[in-house]
Amino acid sequence: MKRIITACGSGVATSETVACKLRDLIEAAGLKSKATVEAVDIKSIESFLKTADIYVTITPGMGQQFDIPTFNGIPFLTGVGMQEEFDKIVKLINE
Repeated sequence: MKRIITACGSGVATSETVACKLRDLIEAAGLKSKATVEAVDIKSIESFLKTADIYVTITPGMGQQFDIPTFNGIPFLTGVGMQEEFDKIVKLINE
């Protein structure tokens, strides 16, 4: 099972919105048994990255590099480019 995390300042509002959207998309795609999604606090991101398979960031472009595949979470808030970003995530879930 792939573990997907998304993070924002408090792990409550924005990241939970993205996590909820991802959960819905994963379920609709029939992948619920292959992936979990969790919203986390950005201050604790380093510890969560150690056990995650995919990171969906709400603050892209901050120059940070991570050791796991990282995707832009903004499309899951705006809807613009969401399907394209989700398709990339699905590809990793199915690997």
